[in-house]
Amino acid sequence: MSVKIALLGCGTVGKAVAKALKAQSKDFTARVGAELELVGIGVRNVDAPRDPDIDRSLLTDDLEALTAKADIVIELIGGIEPARSLVHKAIENGATVVTGNKALLAEYGPEIYEAAAKADVDVYYEAAVAGAVPVVYGLRESLAGDRVETVAGILNGTTNFILDEMENNGLSFDEALKLAQDLGFAEADPTADVDGHDAAAKIAILASLAFHTRVSIKDVPTTGIRQITAENIAAAKADGYAIKLLGIASRRENGIELSVEPTLVPLDHPLAGVRGSFNSIVIEATGAGRLMFYGRGAGGAPTASAVLSDVVAGASHRVHGGQAPRELAYADLPILQPEEGESSFRIEVAVTDRTGVLTQLTGAFADNGVSIMAVRQTQIEDGVAKLIVTTHTARTSSVKSAIEVIEKADYAKGVLQVMRVEGN
Repeated sequence: MSVKIALLGCGTVGKAVAKALKAQSKDFTARVGAELELVGIGVRNVDAPRDPDIDRSLLTDDLEALTAKADIVIELIGGIEPARSLVHKAIENGATVVTGNKALLAEYGPEIYEAAAKADVDVYYEAAVAGAVPVVYGLRESLAGDRVETVAGILNGTTNFILDEMENNGLSFDEALKLAQDLGFAEADPTADVDGHDAAAKIAILASLAFHTRVSIKDVPTTGIRQITAENIAAAKADGYAIKLLGIASRRENGIELSVEPTLVPLDHPLAGVRGSFNSIVIEATGAGRLMFYGRGAGGAPTASAVLSDVVAGASHRVHGGQAPRELAYADLPILQPEEGESSFRIEVAVTDRTGVLTQLTGAFADNGVSIMAVRQTQIEDGVAKLIVTTHTARTSSVKSAIEVIEKADYAKGVLQVMRVEGN
């Protein structure tokens, strides 16, 4: 008996999957109880140069025909089309689907899950979020008996590498980005990474799992890291913070708060110490408390590891019976608008250096229901002082209202930066 596998895509991850299926075939047979037979590799150009370990006789550019003859279809093409159509075709044919396509799931996940449920087939997607880090499994299965309150994480290794280089080596954003590109951590077009879209797709998937509510990438307010400077990072470090691009999904009394943005993380928080291109996700749950998932979030071998774990699970179910967990969207919690959320904030304000300004400034926050944790003056130059205000947890709309009052005040020379603080 064999389980026939179609591999769609032969890039960095696809190549690693194909090589592992060949090199570890005996182990996989023992784990599944049947041979995993790779029946074809779908590519755009069969004549393109390939790794010599890839069996060229398996290559085909007829991806639809390949999909039709497989028990398990591994989709590693990326993007929306033709991946979306091929996944639907695989489901119609009764095949188990394994995908690492976060963009597809973040936009069209619900329709794929519904199609799979109707056809009574499995969809696996551990590789769609954080590479080899088993956070999808953790939320879908390990925490199925708990109530998740918050998911917060470094979900993009490229941006973490850039910010890490800026912090530790004093590089500018442009210098750190070029280094990331030279080392292969960033694409020639880094937009999806540095503008936060990749992290937004991933937190949408994790929020859907955590809160049993359909969350789309369109629901996630997103800000990237292009505006962050080495000076911002040095100032944050002096105040006891690291700047990380975090994807955050939190359960509030009135719904789900979502964001992807540069965030201040206290240096004693576990996310602050995540270096280089690693990913890390912290989950806060009612029963389990704080859980941290950490590891390589990208690259051929780590992502292939996640893909293959799904392949083994899917193949085992086909051989022995059983099925993957289905989509659970019963909660249908409302998605909050950005101003409805709440957080601690750090606000830098340039003000005229004169008596009474501090009282007026703090009064603006108090009048809008914002409690201040600390105020620090960092410098005075030409009669202008820079004040850094850190708030306790407050409604975002209240902080915004206070800032609007301050910006109109005669003592204010400008609000220089407003940044969320996580973990205070």
